Amino acid sequence: MKKAHAHGFRKEQIELEQCLTCKGKAVVQGVFHELACVDCNCSGWVMAGSRLTISTDELVTQLSLRLQQAQREIEVLQRGPTLSGPAEYYQQNNRRGAGGSNYTGD
Repeated sequence: MKKAHAHGFRKEQIELEQCLTCKGKAVVQGVFHELACVDCNCSGWVMAGSRLTISTDELVTQLSLRLQQAQREIEVLQRGPTLSGPAEYYQQNNRRGAGGSNYTGD
């Protein structure tokens, strides 16, 4: 028997898209006031492609996964570009030039 991978232990991220009925606002305009959108369970999000509604507890999990992914991307972008190898050595100050400045040998 072949060993199974741990597919059941990790929550998979479901692709979401904004509801077409309410355009992601979770409410639709009635005659006199706003009404809860029934197409997306008043969340503004549906499954991409099939446009099926998502249960509230599953939606909370999926939005949390998307938020964590976005936060990781923000952290990477805030760190800025990282240099490695010869480029890193070339950019750092080696204090070998005149007056302790950087000398690159150019």
